[in-house]
Amino acid sequence: MSATSQPTPAHLSRAGNPALWVVIAAALVLSVVMGTRQTFGLYINPFSYDRGLPVTVIAFAIALHNLVWGFAQPFAGAASDRYGATPVVAFGAVTFAAGLALAAVAPSGLLLIIGLGLLVGIGISCTSFGVVLASVGRVATPQQRSMAMGIASAGGSLGQVLLVPLAQTVRESTGVSASLFVLAAIALAIAPAGLILDRGRKKSSAFSSSPATHPAAEPPASSLKEVLTLAGRHHGYRLLTIGFFTCGFQLAFIGTHLPGYLTLCHMPLGLGATALALIGLFNMAGSWGCGWLGGHFRQQYVLGWLYLVRSGAIAAFLALPKTSASVMVFAAVMGLTWLGTVPLTSGLVAKVFGTRHLGTLFGVCFLSHQIGSFLGAWLGGYMFDLTGSYTMVWGATVAAGVLAALLHFAINDQPADDNPGMLAGALS
Repeated sequence: MSATSQPTPAHLSRAGNPALWVVIAAALVLSVVMGTRQTFGLYINPFSYDRGLPVTVIAFAIALHNLVWGFAQPFAGAASDRYGATPVVAFGAVTFAAGLALAAVAPSGLLLIIGLGLLVGIGISCTSFGVVLASVGRVATPQQRSMAMGIASAGGSLGQVLLVPLAQTVRESTGVSASLFVLAAIALAIAPAGLILDRGRKKSSAFSSSPATHPAAEPPASSLKEVLTLAGRHHGYRLLTIGFFTCGFQLAFIGTHLPGYLTLCHMPLGLGATALALIGLFNMAGSWGCGWLGGHFRQQYVLGWLYLVRSGAIAAFLALPKTSASVMVFAAVMGLTWLGTVPLTSGLVAKVFGTRHLGTLFGVCFLSHQIGSFLGAWLGGYMFDLTGSYTMVWGATVAAGVLAALLHFAINDQPADDNPGMLAGALS
C-alpha cells in the first residue's frame, strides 16, 4: 500500500464527501444501539429484588436478545442489501424502542422476555453492524475499508460512555421504568439515520475524491444463493465464523455479569457501571486502532492477537486481588479489545467476497457471534444460580479466547483468482 493510499481520518474532512456523512451516521446509530444494550446488566439486581424475578429468567431475557439478534441479522442484512438501510433502520429503531418500553412496565418474566429478548433482538439486528457497517463498506475504498469501519465502530462507543452513566443515574433517581423509557426515546431518535446511510449506496466514491483512490469495479454480480453456497464451502470462512462465537461469548458474559460479579467481590456500589463506561471509552481507541491495524497487517493475524490479549487480561484479572484500580485496568484493556473484532471481521469478509452481499455474509458470520452471546449471558446467570459463583464461566472465557486465536491464525485470506466472475475471491 503506497503512502498516498493510506487510510487516515483526514480524508473525512471534506464536507461534500458522502463517506463522511455515512461514517457519522453509522457512528451515531451504533452509539445508541450498543450503548443501550450495555446498560442491561445494570437492571439484573433491580429486576430481581423489586419484581421478584429469578436471576436466571432475567439473564435469559438478556441472552435471548443476543440469539434473536443473531438469527435475524442475515435477514436484516439481506433486506438492507436489497432495499437500502432507510426502511430497515427505521423499522429497527421503532421495534427496539417498543421492546425497551415493554420491559419498563413488564410485571412478569414472560413479558420481560418478549420485550427485552424478542423485540430488542429484532430491533438491534436492523440497526447494528450487519446493516450499518455494510453501508460504510460500500462507500469506502478497499484500502480504506478497515479504517472506515474502525472509525464508525469507535464513534459508536461514545454511546456506551454516555448512556451507561445516564441509565444508572435515572434508575437511581426515578426508578427502573423511567430509565428504560428514556432509553426507548433515545432509540426512536435514530430512525431517520438510514437516509444518510444510503447516500453512498449507488456511488463508488470514497474518502478521497481523487480518481486514483476510487475502488476498482467489482466483478460481475453473483446471486445470493451462489455466494452463500460458495462461502459455506470455504474453510477460512468457516474458521472465521466459528472464531466469532468466542467474541460474543466473552463480551456478553462480561457486559451482563461484571456488575454482579463485582458486588460479590464487595467492590463499591456503582463500580460496575463505571467499569462498563470505561470499557466504552477505551473501545473508542481500540476500534479505531484495530481498524488501522487491519489496513496495515493481515486482518486474521490481528484478530488472533486480539483474542490472546483479551484472554490474558481475563486470566490476570481473575488471579490478582480485586481492587478498584485492578477493575479499572481490566476495563481499560477489555475496552481496547472490545469491538475491534467487528471492523476486522467485516473487513475480511468484504476483502474476500466483495461488498454486494456484505450485509448478508457478515450477518451469517455474526449469527455465530450471537449464539456465543446467548450462551455467555445465559450461562452466567444459570451457573450463578446453580453454584453461587461465576468462576467456571470466567475460566471458559479464557479457554475460548485461546482457541479462537489459534483458529484465526490458521485462516488463509488469499483471493481465488480462477473465477473472478463468481466472487472477488475466497477464503481457502
